[in-house]
Amino acid sequence: MTSSVPLPGQHRPAQQGGGADGAPDPDAIRSEVGELLAEADRVAQIPSGEGTADVHGLVALTRRAQILGRAHDVLVDALSSVDKS
Repeated sequence: MTSSVPLPGQHRPAQQGGGADGAPDPDAIRSEVGELLAEADRVAQIPSGEGTADVHGLVALTRRAQILGRAHDVLVDALSSVDKS
């Protein structure tokens, strides 16, 4: 009995809107990740501490973690698309 070995990225859904060969567009990925990192930087500039609504900075930290998680997902999806093409 022979079983196939899964390739990296096979568990992920197919990426939409790749290049002609199905590969993702590197410029689009750079742009999307860059926008997400800029958004994370903007969130980091929001004041926190005593006298603010975010006394311990946890709201901003949570928001930054969510944004960085989205950037990570973009990169993982791109790598997965490259694996499949």
